Amino acid sequence: MAKLSHVDRKGRVRMVDVGAKPVTVREAVAHGEITMSGAALRAIRRGAVAKGDPLQTARLAGILAAKQTSALIPLCHPLPLTHVSVELAPTARGYRIEARVRTSARTGVEMEALTAVSVAALTIYDMVKAVDKTMVIGAICLVEKRGGRSGPYRRSARL
Repeated sequence: MAKLSHVDRKGRVRMVDVGAKPVTVREAVAHGEITMSGAALRAIRRGAVAKGDPLQTARLAGILAAKQTSALIPLCHPLPLTHVSVELAPTARGYRIEARVRTSARTGVEMEALTAVSVAALTIYDMVKAVDKTMVIGAICLVEKRGGRSGPYRRSARL
């Protein structure tokens, strides 16, 4: 079993000291999805959501969330992000969300990418919940990462 880096020998949580690690270029990509009713999809695609454009708002919210990850996740390090993108692609039942985050730092940006996807999906839910409270947010996962000591990671299509 792998040793957990955020737990000390006495079982207490701790923030990992990354000071001795080299600064490298790091990138992470995360995906997620939100599914919804036909009525909610029609409202978004027609531009008829009373609160405004949920897709552009979700994109902005995801970018802002990536920048605030260390304030939301207790043991994450604050990172100087060099790039954050959030893309939303229509699907038959909703939207697929992809976040891509880059930095040059001593630790990776996986949590920032996952946070961006999560908050983008939550933003869509918030803006469209008047039309559909049964929306489902799911399949949020790390798809790939590059940089750092552990090397590249790419999620296989199957779990």
